[in-house]
Amino acid sequence: MIRLPSALDAQLQRDAGLSHFEYQVLAGLSEAPDRTLRMSDLAKFAESALPRLSQVVGRLEKRGWVSRSSDPTDGRITMAKLTAAGWGKIVQTAPGHVEEVRSLVFDPLTKVQTRQLTDIGRRIMRAIDPEDRCLRSSD
Repeated sequence: MIRLPSALDAQLQRDAGLSHFEYQVLAGLSEAPDRTLRMSDLAKFAESALPRLSQVVGRLEKRGWVSRSSDPTDGRITMAKLTAAGWGKIVQTAPGHVEEVRSLVFDPLTKVQTRQLTDIGRRIMRAIDPEDRCLRSSD
Protein backbone atom coordinates (compact mmCIF):
# COMPACT_ATOMS: atom_id res chain seq x y z
CA MET A 1 0.00 0.00 0.00
CA ILE A 2 2.85 2.36 0.70
CA ARG A 3 3.83 2.20 -2.99
CA LEU A 4 0.41 3.31 -4.29
CA PRO A 5 1.02 7.08 -4.00
CA SER A 6 4.30 6.72 -5.94
CA ALA A 7 2.57 4.72 -8.67
CA LEU A 8 -0.17 7.34 -9.00
CA ASP A 9 2.40 10.13 -9.00
CA ALA A 10 4.40 8.38 -11.75
CA GLN A 11 1.28 8.10 -13.96
CA LEU A 12 0.47 11.78 -13.52
CA GLN A 13 4.07 12.82 -14.20
CA ARG A 14 4.26 10.62 -17.31
CA ASP A 15 0.87 11.47 -18.80
CA ALA A 16 0.28 15.05 -17.65
CA GLY A 17 3.53 16.52 -16.35
CA LEU A 18 1.95 16.99 -12.92
CA SER A 19 2.81 15.73 -9.47
CA HIS A 20 0.03 14.07 -7.51
CA PHE A 21 0.04 17.07 -5.17
CA GLU A 22 -0.34 19.52 -8.06
CA TYR A 23 -3.22 17.41 -9.38
CA GLN A 24 -4.88 17.51 -5.94
CA VAL A 25 -4.63 21.30 -5.88
CA LEU A 26 -6.18 21.60 -9.35
CA ALA A 27 -8.87 19.05 -8.45
CA GLY A 28 -9.71 20.89 -5.24
CA LEU A 29 -10.17 24.14 -7.11
CA SER A 30 -12.20 22.42 -9.83
CA GLU A 31 -14.72 21.25 -7.22
CA ALA A 32 -15.03 24.61 -5.45
CA PRO A 33 -17.78 27.16 -6.08
CA ASP A 34 -16.61 29.47 -8.89
CA ARG A 35 -13.47 27.27 -8.95
CA THR A 36 -12.10 29.55 -6.22
CA LEU A 37 -10.92 28.88 -2.65
CA ARG A 38 -9.11 30.72 0.09
CA MET A 39 -5.54 29.52 0.17
CA SER A 40 -6.05 28.36 3.77
CA ASP A 41 -9.06 26.24 2.73
CA LEU A 42 -7.16 24.85 -0.24
CA ALA A 43 -4.31 23.91 2.11
CA LYS A 44 -6.76 21.98 4.30
CA PHE A 45 -8.21 20.22 1.26
CA ALA A 46 -4.76 19.28 -0.01
CA GLU A 47 -3.55 18.27 3.48
CA SER A 48 -0.71 20.75 3.14
CA ALA A 49 1.06 23.45 5.07
CA LEU A 50 0.41 26.91 3.65
CA PRO A 51 4.08 27.56 2.65
CA ARG A 52 4.24 24.33 0.59
CA LEU A 53 0.89 25.09 -1.02
CA SER A 54 2.02 28.62 -1.84
CA GLN A 55 5.10 27.29 -3.65
CA VAL A 56 3.03 24.82 -5.67
CA VAL A 57 0.37 27.41 -6.52
CA GLY A 58 3.19 29.68 -7.68
CA ARG A 59 4.36 26.98 -10.09
CA LEU A 60 0.79 26.41 -11.29
CA GLU A 61 0.42 30.17 -11.81
CA LYS A 62 3.51 30.22 -14.03
CA ARG A 63 1.88 27.52 -16.16
CA GLY A 64 -1.30 29.61 -16.42
CA TRP A 65 -3.50 27.11 -14.57
CA VAL A 66 -4.16 29.07 -11.35
CA SER A 67 -4.36 32.73 -10.45
CA ARG A 68 -4.16 34.38 -7.04
CA SER A 69 -5.83 37.54 -5.86
CA SER A 70 -6.83 39.29 -2.67
CA ASP A 71 -10.28 38.54 -1.27
CA PRO A 72 -12.41 41.59 -2.15
CA THR A 73 -14.09 41.47 1.27
CA ASP A 74 -10.85 41.07 3.26
CA GLY A 75 -7.59 42.07 1.61
CA ARG A 76 -5.58 40.02 4.12
CA ILE A 77 -6.90 36.79 2.58
CA THR A 78 -5.46 35.33 -0.61
CA MET A 79 -7.78 33.52 -2.99
CA ALA A 80 -6.73 30.88 -5.52
CA LYS A 81 -8.77 30.46 -8.70
CA LEU A 82 -8.60 27.78 -11.37
CA THR A 83 -8.19 29.48 -14.75
CA ALA A 84 -9.83 28.32 -17.97
CA ALA A 85 -6.51 26.74 -18.94
CA GLY A 86 -6.36 25.02 -15.54
CA TRP A 87 -9.89 23.70 -16.03
CA GLY A 88 -8.80 22.37 -19.42
CA LYS A 89 -5.80 20.68 -17.82
CA ILE A 90 -7.89 18.93 -15.16
CA VAL A 91 -10.50 17.85 -17.74
CA GLN A 92 -7.71 16.46 -19.94
CA THR A 93 -5.88 14.76 -17.05
CA ALA A 94 -8.71 13.33 -14.93
CA PRO A 95 -9.81 10.43 -17.19
CA GLY A 96 -6.32 8.91 -17.32
CA HIS A 97 -5.85 9.37 -13.60
CA VAL A 98 -9.23 7.82 -12.80
CA GLU A 99 -8.37 4.89 -15.08
CA GLU A 100 -5.05 4.40 -13.26
CA VAL A 101 -6.77 4.44 -9.85
CA ARG A 102 -9.34 1.97 -11.16
CA SER A 103 -6.62 -0.27 -12.62
CA LEU A 104 -4.41 -0.28 -9.52
CA VAL A 105 -7.03 -0.21 -6.75
CA PHE A 106 -10.41 -1.49 -7.89
CA ASP A 107 -9.86 -3.87 -10.81
CA PRO A 108 -7.84 -6.36 -8.72
CA LEU A 109 -10.64 -6.57 -6.12
CA THR A 110 -13.87 -8.53 -6.09
CA LYS A 111 -17.15 -6.67 -5.51
CA VAL A 112 -17.17 -7.92 -1.92
CA GLN A 113 -13.61 -6.70 -1.38
CA THR A 114 -14.51 -3.31 -2.87
CA ARG A 115 -17.41 -2.95 -0.43
CA GLN A 116 -15.10 -4.00 2.41
CA LEU A 117 -12.48 -1.46 1.33
CA THR A 118 -15.16 1.25 1.25
CA ASP A 119 -16.30 0.35 4.76
CA ILE A 120 -12.73 0.22 6.05
CA GLY A 121 -11.96 3.60 4.47
CA ARG A 122 -15.04 5.18 6.09
CA ARG A 123 -14.13 3.77 9.49
CA ILE A 124 -10.59 5.10 9.22
CA MET A 125 -11.85 8.53 8.13
CA ARG A 126 -14.31 8.63 11.05
CA ALA A 127 -11.40 7.98 13.41
CA ILE A 128 -9.30 10.69 11.76
CA ASP A 129 -12.01 13.30 11.14
CA PRO A 130 -15.62 12.55 12.11
CA GLU A 131 -16.73 15.80 10.43
CA ASP A 132 -15.22 14.97 7.02
CA ARG A 133 -17.56 16.10 4.22
CA CYS A 134 -17.19 12.80 2.35
CA LEU A 135 -18.63 10.91 5.31
CA ARG A 136 -21.76 13.06 5.34
CA SER A 137 -22.50 12.35 1.68
CA SER A 138 -21.85 8.59 1.87
CA ASP A 139 -23.89 7.51 4.89
